[in-house]
Amino acid sequence: MRSRRFALALIFALLAAPLFPVPARAQTRTPPATGAPVVPAPEEVIGFRVGDDRKLASWASIVEYFRRLDAASDRVKFEELGKTTLGAPFVMATISTPENLARLSEFKEIQRQLADPRTMSKGGAGGGDERARQLIARGKTIVLITCGIHSTEVGSTLSSMTIAHRLASSDDPLVRRVLQNTIVLLVPSLNPDGVDIVKNWYDRTLGTPYEGTTPPTLYHKYVGHDNNRDWYAFTQVETQLTVDKIHNAWHPQIVHDIHQQGEYGARLFLPPYMQPVEPNVPPKLIEGYTELGNAMAAEMRAAGFQGITTNSTYDAWTPARAYSHYHGGVRILSEIASAKMATPLSVEFKQLRSREGYDPQRESANFAPVWRGGEWRLRDITNYMTAGAFALLRHAAENRERWLTRFYEVGREAVRERRGGELFAYVIPPTQSAALMQNDRRLISILQRGGVEVDYAGAFTAGGVRYASGTAVVRMDQPYGGFAKALLETQRYPDLRDQAGHPVSPYDVTAHTLPLLMGVEARAVNEPFTYPRLSARIFTEAAPSTPRSNVRLALYRSHVPSMDEGWTRWTLEQHNIAYATLADAEARAGNLRAKYDAILIPDHSPRALLEGYRRDTMPAELTGGLGAAGVRALADFVAAGGTLIFLNRASDFAIAQLKLPVRDVTEGLKETEFYVPGSILRTELDTAHPLAKGMPRESIAWAEDSPVFELTDAAEAARVRVVARYPATADPLLSGWLLGAEKIRGKAALVEITQEGKGRIYLFGFRPQYRAQSLATYPLLFNAISQAAR
Repeated sequence: MRSRRFALALIFALLAAPLFPVPARAQTRTPPATGAPVVPAPEEVIGFRVGDDRKLASWASIVEYFRRLDAASDRVKFEELGKTTLGAPFVMATISTPENLARLSEFKEIQRQLADPRTMSKGGAGGGDERARQLIARGKTIVLITCGIHSTEVGSTLSSMTIAHRLASSDDPLVRRVLQNTIVLLVPSLNPDGVDIVKNWYDRTLGTPYEGTTPPTLYHKYVGHDNNRDWYAFTQVETQLTVDKIHNAWHPQIVHDIHQQGEYGARLFLPPYMQPVEPNVPPKLIEGYTELGNAMAAEMRAAGFQGITTNSTYDAWTPARAYSHYHGGVRILSEIASAKMATPLSVEFKQLRSREGYDPQRESANFAPVWRGGEWRLRDITNYMTAGAFALLRHAAENRERWLTRFYEVGREAVRERRGGELFAYVIPPTQSAALMQNDRRLISILQRGGVEVDYAGAFTAGGVRYASGTAVVRMDQPYGGFAKALLETQRYPDLRDQAGHPVSPYDVTAHTLPLLMGVEARAVNEPFTYPRLSARIFTEAAPSTPRSNVRLALYRSHVPSMDEGWTRWTLEQHNIAYATLADAEARAGNLRAKYDAILIPDHSPRALLEGYRRDTMPAELTGGLGAAGVRALADFVAAGGTLIFLNRASDFAIAQLKLPVRDVTEGLKETEFYVPGSILRTELDTAHPLAKGMPRESIAWAEDSPVFELTDAAEAARVRVVARYPATADPLLSGWLLGAEKIRGKAALVEITQEGKGRIYLFGFRPQYRAQSLATYPLLFNAISQAAR
């Protein structure tokens, strides 16, 4: 009973805590001679030394530290760029010599011209080389350092203060070179809301069995860890601020993205990245991140840092994680091993585990020197991060001309005239459908936010096809044509296998073809053509259509955080669809039909849905999942006429727990037999079914750990109706990677099952609202909701 009271008090205290607590102000020291403020150390403001065990800083105290730094140092310009999802300040510090800070507009203009060599001469490619040399002689290496996008990776936001303090206060030769030759753009956190979400949970679990656990909620309100998968869809306000006000304003040559990884692998990862590299990443940027990553690793090894790997674990396949790779800059991802948040961790050598490309117990060409284990603390993490940042800044400063020249050469190659047979442009014909017109505008707004020039043309002919007036034309001979191509073309992920024939798992997903995801037509034209230009149109985010519905909808939220639940909330709110949140306790209590017409259960593992957290890992009130009582309540709900909607893996939970007359044909298959790690597949819809009303017969499914259905009992056939199936003869793969296509041909991707009374169950074998990108399948989800009856 005592532990129960403690757990309840802990939860209520967490919820009641202010998100941005204001720290007590520290005294500002002043030297006796001049009275000018001394550059404060972080501990003078946040109350502890960066890296101290069991100490995390609030976002308010971090912002206050940078404000004090700005006031005390003429090397720092601190500014608020906007507000986060929850209303916190989103900030950046610009750090350089006072003389450079006085000329920021000039350096921005140099960057703008080098990024687009068309601005330097009418001759375009090659014609502006002399002008470029003049600009390079005056320019600075622009380095963007981003921290804290994943808020449980607590070290980098703390390290941002030590990096800034050294740059603002030290006169050692390295710092002087860095300040003279670079402009450092330092973002202390790309997710400020998460700083306090994590700190509040950590502080309230100190000294309990739950110390060092991750919060039982997403650490970004909507997308959690997926905020680092948003660098081409641009759905979240933090992404938009970073792209609009930093990347597109400054065009950095180097982006240093500081992360943490698992506890039991290498102590540090640095580029080069393992294969595959997305084919639209310019070769000179591959050269750049290889050179810089290897230089950083060499410097840190020479300084005594251990357990460093390169060319392993992380690939450079998707633009979802690497905006800079399509905008002239290298992305240097650093991944440092984690502790238990700010709590020390003891790691035995035998506990170290291999990841793709290296064995941490054995020295190799891309892993050295071996770390023998021992205590791993937050200060180890911040030391690695700070040392890595200054190794990067050394290279940026000492190779200033090389970095600016490479940057210009990337832009020059991008804008050169296309030769015969090369891809000249993509054309996006206008749609006559009001619903799809919104998808067109969404796609074009994404391209334009990414700096892509989109022309609107009068009627013209290209590739033997006549296009109507109003067709959008995206030429490839522009600075960010490669970014457009990466998003508009289909992906063919390489069939990578290990020596035993098992597929080598990609780090993330394998497809990002936005026209397929959004149901928009985009045609490649591989020959030059001319067209009359119409007035430019700049699309901002179009207001989405709102499905009309008075359905009483509940969205299930497990205590085990689900990013798909967050994306579902985002999608529903963007479309003004009202919903209530259904948690485990309410579900287990039953009588759900009295309150709801439809219950939507997002993608989650069947075990997490049924069991939730184990009792030894979280307070009792957060454990247990839906359990047997919740399953009974769901069965009673649908028997009483309710509608249950299960997305992706949640459908396997429904099949097993509700004893449905279908099975998942992929269950039990080995990866060598069937494998689809985040790909876009072709589906065929039953357009006579209400869920597919108004949709084209051929559609798509986002498949990732996705079930595929077939009937198990012929006597139950009347209860089961297939709404979407994979084609029986055509290749199901549209974009990405698929092994074992024959296993799913002709099988169902979306089924409706009627239950006793008037109830219905919809099993989606995919994520119809995938990362707020799969607009083509939104109608299936919205129609499933609207079909629910009171």
